Amino acid sequence: MTTLPAITSGIEQQLAGIQARIRAACIRAGRAPETVQLLLATKTVPPENIRIAVMAGVPLLGENKVQELKQKATALQDLPIAKHFIGHLQSNKVKEVLKYVTCIQSIDSLSIALALDKQLQATDRTLDIMVQVNTSFESSKFGVPPDQAPDFIRALKDFPQLRITGLMTIGLLDAAPEKARPSFRLLRDLRDQVIREQLLPTDTLHLSMGMSNDLEIAIEEGATIVRVGTAIFGKRQYPDSYYWNESQGG
Repeated sequence: MTTLPAITSGIEQQLAGIQARIRAACIRAGRAPETVQLLLATKTVPPENIRIAVMAGVPLLGENKVQELKQKATALQDLPIAKHFIGHLQSNKVKEVLKYVTCIQSIDSLSIALALDKQLQATDRTLDIMVQVNTSFESSKFGVPPDQAPDFIRALKDFPQLRITGLMTIGLLDAAPEKARPSFRLLRDLRDQVIREQLLPTDTLHLSMGMSNDLEIAIEEGATIVRVGTAIFGKRQYPDSYYWNESQGG
């Protein structure tokens, strides 16, 4: 049986390794390391393990399932963390997810945007959101088709409680990280197009892309948030393709 000190040491060492990878990738790309945030992808990770990583200095979490957010909320309520929702959001979970998150990265539906906006108006709140784009063109992935993303962003302006802070993509999940590069480059190009067309009032839009296997490629292509889970907390029961599959909505 693995002891708590061993688990703590392992997570801290793996986290330090990821932070070193991020720094090295930024330096190679001519970027300042502080321009890239590390998000802890905590799907299936128990609260006690999340706590170790947060206490080691990473205050940003991302969950795929509303039920997991709810289950972990009490155990982590004393920690100064920001929580993002990064999975597919179902309409019947809109009210619940707003209890826990500061940002939803996976907006790809006007019906969900409308439901969120109504709930936020009722509580006089605003919420940061990102537009999820399916840059890998895979039927198993959620996300707005890239050619529809500008019009989708224009339509989101009708929802005053929602603040678009960036774009998100899953990218191509492949054992060879280099194969994900076109997916990430396309998201960066879309970000640049949105800025050129002045669809949003900022030139600092986030690009949330890249995970354990391909974060270096994502950083080279402009990622400002990388979502890392397995390289810090260990392998999950199933591969990433299971958790990002369209049939596994949260």
